[in-house]
Amino acid sequence: MKQAIVARRDLGMGEGKLAAQVAHASLSAYKDTGRRSRTKWKGSGQKKIVLGADSESQLFELADKADTEGIPYAIIRDAGHTELEPGTVTALAVGPAGDDLVDRVTGDLPLY
Repeated sequence: MKQAIVARRDLGMGEGKLAAQVAHASLSAYKDTGRRSRTKWKGSGQKKIVLGADSESQLFELADKADTEGIPYAIIRDAGHTELEPGTVTALAVGPAGDDLVDRVTGDLPLY
């Protein structure tokens, strides 16, 4: 079990902003995950990986793949209080789900 969080590199987010967006994505997808999968993921160490994407459209393509695979996911839009314009898509979380399922969606992406 793992969760992949994909953050946009093209936005040039500061480290704090990046950390906040990754956390928002992780929690949002977790809330949409079934109880059995949440329990299994928590019991196996809550493995996460942060990957990079180059555009908003890439995040939506990955979200479509996750949806097709039946994997929980969450797209994050920034509120616009600090560095970014309101509504800017910043990150996508995929899972938690089985490693092989998450890799079907995000396995070709580089580490952030």
